[in-house]
Amino acid sequence: GMAEAEAAGDAGLAPAAAQEGAELAAVIGATVPTGFEQTAAEEVREKLGSASRISKDRGKIYFEVPARSLPQVHRLRSVDNLFVVVQEFKDYQFKENKEDALKDLEDLVKKLPWTDPLKVWELNNSLKKKKTKRKKHNLQSSASRGKLSDGGEEGGADQNNTNDQEDCAPNPEAVEPTGGQDTENPQGVTSRNGVEEEEDNEQSDVKVEVQASSESGTKAGDGQTGEGEAKVLRFRVTCNRAGDKHSFTSNEAARDFGGAVQEHFQWKADMTNFDVEVLLNIHNNEVVVGIALTEESLHRRNITHFGPTTLRSTLAYGMLRLCDPQPTDIIVDPMCGTGAIPIEGAAEWPYCYHIAGDNNPQAVKRAANNISSLLRKNESKDSSTALGVPLDVVQWDICNLPLRTGSVDIVVTDMPFGKRIGSKKKNWDLYPACLMEMGRICTPGTGRAVLLTQDKKCFAKALSRVGHIWRRAQTVWVNVGGLHAAVYLLRRTSERAEETRSFW
Repeated sequence: GMAEAEAAGDAGLAPAAAQEGAELAAVIGATVPTGFEQTAAEEVREKLGSASRISKDRGKIYFEVPARSLPQVHRLRSVDNLFVVVQEFKDYQFKENKEDALKDLEDLVKKLPWTDPLKVWELNNSLKKKKTKRKKHNLQSSASRGKLSDGGEEGGADQNNTNDQEDCAPNPEAVEPTGGQDTENPQGVTSRNGVEEEEDNEQSDVKVEVQASSESGTKAGDGQTGEGEAKVLRFRVTCNRAGDKHSFTSNEAARDFGGAVQEHFQWKADMTNFDVEVLLNIHNNEVVVGIALTEESLHRRNITHFGPTTLRSTLAYGMLRLCDPQPTDIIVDPMCGTGAIPIEGAAEWPYCYHIAGDNNPQAVKRAANNISSLLRKNESKDSSTALGVPLDVVQWDICNLPLRTGSVDIVVTDMPFGKRIGSKKKNWDLYPACLMEMGRICTPGTGRAVLLTQDKKCFAKALSRVGHIWRRAQTVWVNVGGLHAAVYLLRRTSERAEETRSFW
């Protein structure tokens, strides 16, 4: 497994493909929420049977699959973006002098084994086209049934817009700086030295699009070819660079590498309306050249109504996996916002029962709309077997939940950071009250909670106050929209929760 995958990555898989009739293989790179690389690797092993290598450059994993498994690759729940690896260099020696270093990158283009990765890219495109045709068909059929009353701000067939990625221009997300992770031993002793310095140089991780040529002077109408002619492909190069030993910026690397790509393939540079996105990832001395297979990050799935802080589905998936849901578990998200966590939960763990709740009526309404979109999606697949979704949404007071003491197996939630929602000051009262109430509803001895927060000081203080009912088992450091946050896995002690409330 592993050694061959690495060797194949370095050899660009050319030898295998050269054998007559050998099956096309692909080394796939996937970006995942930082801190959840291990989770993603487990999912890949489980669903594709492939071993993964976790990159030193955090937030990425690599694995090898036969190209025919691409549809399954796109169904992975823990990955944000996918690319096919053209070649990987474990220890690329950059020249000291900027001009020389950039010249080397230019020369590299001619030597790279592009053939198979481009075949994989083409195969991936044909899959996307099929999907678009299906979507168009579904859109028409739902439009012809008349407007679906949606109860939300958005009306009718519009809802599919956010999901119909294939037709819209790609929307590159800003690359988030990544932080460090540690898995603590149960005593909660944690060593996090070295993380701060690391964060500084990650800031140079800019996503850049560079016009690879001065062709802007060409007349319009260029590139719109007639039916018979071969279409000139449009491309862009995106360079991500991290490390402080490079003499060049990611801008310069993308520009010069892009110029060489243009010369080599005779493609046309186009920043916004491109067919091929070539990725140049440079992390210290690791260089990976790839071709993007996703236009828009997969983490936008399932959600049609976005709130101000909608959680990425991939992060929701990682959080849920940390609690290892078992059939018949009752899983509650007491601060569900637009419902990203319970919706992901119901889709992936249908043998559990998921309850979403929030104190904000607007959030509850959005979550309800997202759930009905999911129900509709299930219906359109095959109406004869359209099942409901084991998921309900409720408006409630998060400190007085209408749930019986000890009746819940798992609590998973994204706690207010106190930035866009709530305030740091309010968190000092809210966090301890929430932890007490979550402790009350969770089954002593087996209950668990996975909580995401950026207000780590406040959380630590609140946790110390409820140490008799919650033990911290693990901490995963993650990044949420550039904010350094933490996901805590807590285990419920066998201590009975005191029921102080007069009305229970």
